[in-house]
Amino acid sequence: MDFNGLIGEFSGDLQQVEKEILHHLNTEIPLLNDVAKHILSSGGKRLRPVILILASRMFQSQNPNNYKAAAAVEFLHTATLLHDDVVDDADLRRQKKTARIVWGNPASVLVGDYLLALSFRMMTELGDLVVLDTISQTTAMMAKGEILQLIRRVDSATPEDYMAIIINKTASLFAAAAKIGGCCGGAGPEHQEALYLYGHDLGIAFQIVDDALDYAQERQRVGKPLGTDLKEHKVTLPLSRLLDVARGEEKSRLLAVLKQEIISDADVEQVVEMMAGHGVMAFTLQEAEKFAGQAVAHLDRLPKGEEREKLRELAGFVVRRDY
Repeated sequence: MDFNGLIGEFSGDLQQVEKEILHHLNTEIPLLNDVAKHILSSGGKRLRPVILILASRMFQSQNPNNYKAAAAVEFLHTATLLHDDVVDDADLRRQKKTARIVWGNPASVLVGDYLLALSFRMMTELGDLVVLDTISQTTAMMAKGEILQLIRRVDSATPEDYMAIIINKTASLFAAAAKIGGCCGGAGPEHQEALYLYGHDLGIAFQIVDDALDYAQERQRVGKPLGTDLKEHKVTLPLSRLLDVARGEEKSRLLAVLKQEIISDADVEQVVEMMAGHGVMAFTLQEAEKFAGQAVAHLDRLPKGEEREKLRELAGFVVRRDY
């Protein structure tokens, strides 16, 4: 089964999550509603809500708090996207103009702040200190990841730096979604830990694949820009690997590209060709598969059943996806 088929099985649940989202975006401030709805409706995969719902159902078949918690997680995720686009001066997200282009940077930042605060309020309403502690730690980690990415320099970047960024910026929220779902379902501490570790390693795999896809020429065939991370001078795993293996004149050409203030489409194509010559994509996807495998291994500590198998399927999707 592909991802769309898997997600289709949760269409009813996701509709409830969407209702919860829209309910909290029905404010008296049109600008706030419009900016938030613009990015929330831009085609996200809703992976984190699905993970949360599956984790909860592993212990309790139905809990209305699932939907509120899932919506709160999406609000936190959306807040970081709004802030990311301002920091990165991004013009497009999922092939739509970013909120900062449509409404400006101040609106994007302030709506992001609102959604962050809203997420905390909704989590507080759940009345679970473990949930609140988890989301508090996660928010701090995500902010730390953004700062680490901001100060990372091309000429001194290491693979360890990259892992620290994606653990804090991406994996932490996947981990939180899984653990919070378990809390909503009544999972004990040991099961909460297993869910957290599953989400953590799945989040790492997800981000590694995302970074690999940025250099995949297949993107151009579906109208997606190639090399966005490179143009923003982000040293993700594919570029880090190329910096490690390139030698001589080729390494000099690569460093010359990275020193340019503006990196052109022709430069991107050149770097993609270098990556192909060194098997960078294969290496990168192997790393993603390693972490997806670790995520699946954590599931062995959880109750057997349909929900556990669906979480296993999700791990498979994460490494096989092409978008």
